[in-house]
Amino acid sequence: MDNFRRFFRPGIVHFMAFPEISKDENKIIDTLKKIAVDEYFDAVEITYIKDSTIRKQARDLLTCAHMNVVYGVQPVLLSKSLNINDVDLKKREEAISLIKENIDQAYELGAEGFSFLSGRYKEHEKQYAFNLLVDSTERLCAYAAEKGSMKVELEVFDYSIDKKSLIGPADLAKKFAEKIRKKYENFGLLVDLSHIPLLGETPAQSIIPVKDFISHIHIGNCVCDKNSQLYGDFHPRFGFQGGQNDVVQLAEFLQVFVDIGFFEKKNRPIVSFEVKPANNEDPEIVISNSKRVLNDAWLLVEQV
Repeated sequence: MDNFRRFFRPGIVHFMAFPEISKDENKIIDTLKKIAVDEYFDAVEITYIKDSTIRKQARDLLTCAHMNVVYGVQPVLLSKSLNINDVDLKKREEAISLIKENIDQAYELGAEGFSFLSGRYKEHEKQYAFNLLVDSTERLCAYAAEKGSMKVELEVFDYSIDKKSLIGPADLAKKFAEKIRKKYENFGLLVDLSHIPLLGETPAQSIIPVKDFISHIHIGNCVCDKNSQLYGDFHPRFGFQGGQNDVVQLAEFLQVFVDIGFFEKKNRPIVSFEVKPANNEDPEIVISNSKRVLNDAWLLVEQV
């Protein structure tokens, strides 16, 4: 149990660790290189790159580094306020079209997984929104399957505090995943430690009901204090004042996965840090913080 690489591939969400790239694509390659030269990481999660030259450079860099690549469309959808379960069907089609374009780019960049999120909803339209989400996701899974073997993964977000996504609480996530998996084996769920306190669930409550559908994991922190400037889904570093997750909480989270045999899969899943520097914090120091926390948390995990 000393070496967690036997059980999963450690990764990091590039666009969260280096948020400056959202305003300046010219910083993408230099910041990707900081991750690529660090042998701690087997995987990196990237997002939309507008410039085709930079995309090619990124693909070449990651291929040279022998890194696994995952693609997240969440920041694209959020920045454009698009929702794939939007009851405005024109806007829903716009969201689906945008995601398909990003699926194309994910394949271009050599990604093995592609993650997205459900959108906001109104309580009186919840069932209708759920049906729309199922239809949208089935279309995306079919589109991705036509082009290759890339996994399509819905990330479970909070449903009442920050992102206010339909999926959502564990019981609804299970119902949703069951429907999609009946038709599409290339579908999975992405569970994020950062979102569990925002959902008002424990790790066991979030993980066990959907254990058969999870294919990807994020680990990070959040703040539930409404008086904090980082209240909600801002992914501060571990140990941040008022934060919900640190060494003990991460160990508890990982212990659930060990207990259910999740890490015994033939193909090791990716477990990525999703942490964001706050204020003027140095991204590289925040990344080092994350690695120390995972190292210490794994020492607390017991083999079953």
